Amino acid sequence: MRRPIMLGIVGDSAAGKSTLTGGLVNLLGADRVTHICTDDYHKYDRKERAQIGITALHPECNYLDIMEQHLERLHYGLPILKPVYDHSNGSLVRPEYIMPKEFIIVEGLLGFYTRVMRQFYDVKVYLNPPEELRRVWKIKRDTTKRGYTREQVLEELIKREPDSEAYIRPQREFADIIVTFYPPKGVDPEKIDGHLNTRLVLRPTIPHPDFSYLIDNRAENHGIRLELGRDMGKPVDILEIDGNVPEEEALRLEKTIWSHLPRGVPPLNLDRLGRYLDRNEIKHSHPLALTQLLLAYHLLRAYDENATIPFAPPVDALSRIRRQRELSLKEINMEIKRND
Repeated sequence: MRRPIMLGIVGDSAAGKSTLTGGLVNLLGADRVTHICTDDYHKYDRKERAQIGITALHPECNYLDIMEQHLERLHYGLPILKPVYDHSNGSLVRPEYIMPKEFIIVEGLLGFYTRVMRQFYDVKVYLNPPEELRRVWKIKRDTTKRGYTREQVLEELIKREPDSEAYIRPQREFADIIVTFYPPKGVDPEKIDGHLNTRLVLRPTIPHPDFSYLIDNRAENHGIRLELGRDMGKPVDILEIDGNVPEEEALRLEKTIWSHLPRGVPPLNLDRLGRYLDRNEIKHSHPLALTQLLLAYHLLRAYDENATIPFAPPVDALSRIRRQRELSLKEINMEIKRND
């Protein structure tokens, strides 16, 4: 039995999760990807959160136990009845019946929060943009798509900061890849005219493609660099891609990633690679394209039909069996007492 391959993408509000996820769905094909947003598991709607005085980032504002149960079911190839949160007006609406496909992309605020959740992912990604850039993105998104005023967004950012610090950013520790899109040095995030740079922290928790040619050519700066560094005290590879990287260098790295894919992988929609919307205009970014391709590589590598893909240990199913067994023993003991 083959199971779906699961990718988790976690980051703070407006960190770029939806943009990265949408690109991956386009790349792999919507007919092959199931997309889940963990923000759908909010306990309270926008009005209720305001009355209670809790933010959507707080674990107590989310059904984490149901999220764990659903991730387990998806991991085992089973359907779920997923709750739905409408971000446009902050309401909870009719749930959606979801069948897992070959690939499952789970993105949201608290996807790595518990050990149970983390065990079901094959690849874990954390988005870590500079706070000043995320602030610009959040203001732009929430004022154009979610009905907030600029003042309301700024007030909400202040309210959310303690929960961001306490619950969202610590999840960075559990990622296999940390993605940071950032503006060139000295460029105001509100006045970016061009593509963002990208820094990818590649932890050795999963096998990455061989990028050693970048180390051999590091004396020649062609807009892509690989360095050996440390993250949280542990050795990592750090891949830097400049926003203005020459096309020939971007294509060379693309071919390098592609060469490490297993033979016989299904074709990808490469014409949609690296596309994003900017002021109602579709643009292309080489750093974004290469980031998407690297993540697709990890999904496809795990899906290699010749690979043995183990299942994570059952959690909810096992707990149900244990509960049933405890109930049975209790009934037996009660029957013994009655007979005595």
